[in-house]
Amino acid sequence: METKIRNIFVQGAIAPKFIADSIAKHQSKTQIGAHDIFLGQVRADVIEGKTVSAIEYTAYEPMANQKFHEIKETTFSKFDITCMHIYHSLGRVGAGEICLFVFVSSLHRRTAFEALEFVVEEIKAKVPVFGKELFGDDSYQWKTNN
Repeated sequence: METKIRNIFVQGAIAPKFIADSIAKHQSKTQIGAHDIFLGQVRADVIEGKTVSAIEYTAYEPMANQKFHEIKETTFSKFDITCMHIYHSLGRVGAGEICLFVFVSSLHRRTAFEALEFVVEEIKAKVPVFGKELFGDDSYQWKTNN
């Protein structure tokens, strides 16, 4: 049986209400003892005297979704987690807004902590998502992944 590759991308910023609703949906899963959440936020970095006002995210979606799927599969094989959700923005995300939401659940907190760190580091290292840092003067530069 072939596993369906999910699209983890959302257009624009990830809304706080979406994050809250995702957490609330897990209240009925009473075997879960811990959740750990990572929220990546666009920083208003100052680069050569100019302030980043937003990041424009692009990706080769089929390849990126495949990489996200592989990371998810690897995480489930390495850690005793109950569930995991990943969402990443495409398009323009303003400074202060959320661009990455990773949500890991398990029976115990230590597992959730360790699995979440693994997932976030794997995403940063392996997923082809590109960010163009936009400045207030309409100039831009491509973001380095750090």
